[in-house]
Amino acid sequence: MTLARTRTAGEVAIGDALPEERIDATPTFIVSTAIATRDFQDVHHDRDLAQAKGSKDIFLNILTTTGLVQRYVTDWAGPEALVRGVSIKLGVPCYAYDTLTMHGQVLERGDDVFVVEVLGRNQLGTHVTGRVRLELPEVAR
Repeated sequence: MTLARTRTAGEVAIGDALPEERIDATPTFIVSTAIATRDFQDVHHDRDLAQAKGSKDIFLNILTTTGLVQRYVTDWAGPEALVRGVSIKLGVPCYAYDTLTMHGQVLERGDDVFVVEVLGRNQLGTHVTGRVRLELPEVAR
């Protein structure tokens, strides 16, 4: 998804769909984002240890998934959108070599604050469901 100009509150309506985004979960992406979030759990960077613990492969950590949900919404909303809250629930793991496909829809509106529901799925099913509360400016600046 390319960075959009900032959407204004008047341009967004309940039911608006965000464009689909596909994210390739390469081993390098998984390891680097785990390290960037200071998560040194072996299941996020060591395939042998992850498999010894019963996992198919290394997988995304929760901080990365949270960041991907937030970035997905802010890429759509634009640079002047203010995130007021993010809540997620994890489902199936997102392993190395999976493709995570993000979908979103505007669920609620209150003044200039909107709630966007986000769903991230991969080959195994739903990896993440979440909601992002964000504030949009009333007029373009």
